[in-house]
Amino acid sequence: MLTYQAAPGIDVISSHTAIPGLGFVPINAFVLHGAEPILVDAGAMVDRDEFMTTLRTVIDPGDLRWIWLTHPDFDHIGALSPLLSENPRIRVITTFLTVGIMGLFDPLPMDRVYLLNPGQHLEVGDRTLHAIKPPAFDNPATTGFLDSKTGGLFTSDCFGALLQGPPPESATDLAMSDLRDGQVTWATIDSPWLHTIESDVLARRLDDFRRIDAATVFSSHLPPAPGHMLRHLITSLQAVPGAQPFSAPDQAALEQLFAQNVSGNVG
Repeated sequence: MLTYQAAPGIDVISSHTAIPGLGFVPINAFVLHGAEPILVDAGAMVDRDEFMTTLRTVIDPGDLRWIWLTHPDFDHIGALSPLLSENPRIRVITTFLTVGIMGLFDPLPMDRVYLLNPGQHLEVGDRTLHAIKPPAFDNPATTGFLDSKTGGLFTSDCFGALLQGPPPESATDLAMSDLRDGQVTWATIDSPWLHTIESDVLARRLDDFRRIDAATVFSSHLPPAPGHMLRHLITSLQAVPGAQPFSAPDQAALEQLFAQNVSGNVG
């Protein structure tokens, strides 16, 4: 797990996981420094302890005032519970659906939740957070936002990509063809419903997103990208409906993988 500054006042806490045969998936959270510091998502459950240790190198958790929870998947909520326990002043910005899902396994205290829907905004100290619905997602609770202070566009799982190696600190360090292929593969796995949507409907939705004036694009599963790359990222999504649907490995493939590993260990 590592940290780096992706834009003035925005630190990335990044890890990644390797998926055999497919590539590497970045897992990002973000700290927005300011009058009322914000953590965007809270890392993966499996990395909870390491995430808390790494977070302390970026900010004292006691200084956080908000956590923007894009959605309640296990790679976004890892350190949420310990952070709420450690700092009683933190409030969680999220949606009604997220609260309902969390209630099935780790309920959020309702007096510490701020419900914000796409199309609404919230004044947070020296910035305004404009809630948006990303054009691709794997959880219906997903909500991103545009930050008025930095121009950062936070898109959750949208624009994620399977990479051919450990993720760099900027999407500009990726070959554009590799980025496109990685995005398309990721979207066929993470948002398979894109295969069923009418192309003109998707085009209109992407056109709306294309008009956003972003200084930097932040994704949970892609290195940060400068705003001028937003059009490239959107064009890649347009290719998903016509791409080959993802075919997951079955038991035979799993047994073959085991056999290869045993053979490799023997050799």
